[in-house]
Amino acid sequence: MKRKTEKSELIFRIVAYFFLIIFALMCVYPLIYALAAAFSSADAVNKGSVILWPVGISGSAFKAVLTDNMFWINYSNTMFVTFFGTIWALGYSVLGAYALSKKRLLGRRGFNFFLVFTMWFSAGIIPQFENYMATKDIFADIGITDLKWTVVLAMGMNATNIILLRNAFEGVPSEIEEAARIDGATELQILTKVYIPMSKATIATVALFFGISRWNGYFWAYKVLQNEPASWPVQVYIRDYIGKFTEISRGPDAKPDVEAIENWSASHDYAATSAVYSMVVCAVIPILAIYPFIQKYFAKGVNMGGVKE
Repeated sequence: MKRKTEKSELIFRIVAYFFLIIFALMCVYPLIYALAAAFSSADAVNKGSVILWPVGISGSAFKAVLTDNMFWINYSNTMFVTFFGTIWALGYSVLGAYALSKKRLLGRRGFNFFLVFTMWFSAGIIPQFENYMATKDIFADIGITDLKWTVVLAMGMNATNIILLRNAFEGVPSEIEEAARIDGATELQILTKVYIPMSKATIATVALFFGISRWNGYFWAYKVLQNEPASWPVQVYIRDYIGKFTEISRGPDAKPDVEAIENWSASHDYAATSAVYSMVVCAVIPILAIYPFIQKYFAKGVNMGGVKE
């Protein structure tokens, strides 16, 4: 027999759904606006006439972005950093979490404390910057000239993700590991044949976290690679483009390049802001395409790794 919904429960559902719809619209609207501005005419964008859909439809901005070689070079840099950065960070995070999940590890409490300590206190931006620059110098000394590897190798640590993986590994029944040892499995085989398959939801979630952070990474990539535009990820290229050709300045005390903006307006039939939004749309497409395939692991992975029994 179907239970009758009480009045208070019905009111709660209506209010909850209302706020969820409002929140969803707030999340979706920026993407809708970006699409509308990307396909709008220069006059409509400059006058602020674009609100929800394109005004004076024009594909010139998208066409210019699609034929911009430097944009796609930087786009490929972002794909490089995301792919190898995620593999690198996930690889040693799995190894570290596996070791920390073992009670037989000598000094386990101390290692776990120092791992959590980094979540409370950090060295600060300046020491972190010096560390990245020192890594960059080391790469130069050993002959690694591709500076994208600096972003890949020097920026992989994340204590929260290691803790999620550690908790997931601790949830694997010890009897399964004991059975594998009796069958003659080595430590590496136990990790790859037992722990990783049984924790794939959490691993997929952590991989998503790492991938998004690498794809959206801007600040440290800009600071470390600011004099190497050919090695920039696409986010740094977009920010540089904004600073050069739009009215948005680089900071509170900086001024836009008025001459560059005037030259732009005189030689292009689309707004520079439309080009920026076109780039943003192109940059967000891979995340939108991948997320639906990983979403099914997301809630399960966070629950498995975020709760310790």
